[in-house]
Amino acid sequence: MDRAGKKELVTSLHQVFSTTGVVVVAHNKGLTVNQVNDLRAKMAQAGATVKVAKNRLAMLALDGTDAAGMKDLFKGPTMLAYANDPVSAPKVAADFAKANDKFVILGGTLGKILMDAAAVKALAELPSLDQLRAKIVGLIQTPATRIAGVLQAPGGQIARVINAYATKDQAA
Repeated sequence: MDRAGKKELVTSLHQVFSTTGVVVVAHNKGLTVNQVNDLRAKMAQAGATVKVAKNRLAMLALDGTDAAGMKDLFKGPTMLAYANDPVSAPKVAADFAKANDKFVILGGTLGKILMDAAAVKALAELPSLDQLRAKIVGLIQTPATRIAGVLQAPGGQIARVINAYATKDQAA
């Protein structure tokens, strides 16, 4: 890679570290090309991006960002996964790490918060934004159905009482 390409990569990574919601750093030593392509496809489907960059260039890009404390993670062959959604990249990375022993999550950042591997995996277990929205809609709709059920209940009880008296007179 020539000097202009390196400068462009550092600028691009600096923008990523400054603006994205979550960044996950992982070791990728021993992954095949097919496995990396599979990871890229899964990340793209979830709205996240995977990038392999030289550690020296990534550390230069970290300077002046909130994620600067993450420099210690860049040792050995590393890969970055990032997304604006705070759950998508960690979720795909954790699932991929379960299936591939050679993909090891090292840590990452969530905004200004530095995370270790356990925190990334804990973040991956949270429901996604769409799942949370569905739960909220369900919670909003539940009281309305309960109110309708309560309003219908007295009429049903009266009908059952009248029916019980009618059947009692017929039985006698």
